[in-house]
Amino acid sequence: MTKVFLIPGLGADHRIYKNLEFPGYEIVTISWIDPHPSDTLADYAQKLIEHYSIEAGSVVVGNSLGGMLAMEIAKKLELNKVLLISSIKTKSEAPKSHLWYRWIPLYKILPAGLFPRLGVFVKFAFGKMNKVDQSLVVDMLEKTPPQFAKWALGAILHWNNQIIPANVFHIHGNRDMVFPYQRLKDARILKGGTHIMILNRAKEINVWLKSLL
Repeated sequence: MTKVFLIPGLGADHRIYKNLEFPGYEIVTISWIDPHPSDTLADYAQKLIEHYSIEAGSVVVGNSLGGMLAMEIAKKLELNKVLLISSIKTKSEAPKSHLWYRWIPLYKILPAGLFPRLGVFVKFAFGKMNKVDQSLVVDMLEKTPPQFAKWALGAILHWNNQIIPANVFHIHGNRDMVFPYQRLKDARILKGGTHIMILNRAKEINVWLKSLL
């Protein structure tokens, strides 16, 4: 049975995938492991490959940061498919603001413990959601290891990928405020979808998944 590895985004865990369906596949949910402070996303992807025994021929699904890691895994292994949800494929698809944050790295001076307490900004950054989903997102955010969050912010901002491996498929919302859809290439755009559409637009995403799997 083909394995499907599910990689969450920054500030999330396996629960972000609770509404998606992968019938006929063996599901492996990825939890964060400790990075070394100097790790790039490519380094961390290798650690995930080794820790979770990800093999060629697998399917890797990535949401947000998870999609960036999925791209790095696909550069190391010949995967069956790489499915990105609300993510980016290359550095050219990243918001222009990332360049400014590189040169003015405020994330380096902010206390690591601050990140899990940013739940108040969830609605603004992720888009409108119901109370149940908002409560879940805030809980996942609060349970994200602070040092991991701080490392991940830096690794995201310094991601330099320019390679798109074979068998990469991408779905994205046109109301995503984290990764604006206008900078994307070769992505299926879901009208009205926000950065949290993996939760509140799961029905449409499941149709897309079924067409690919």
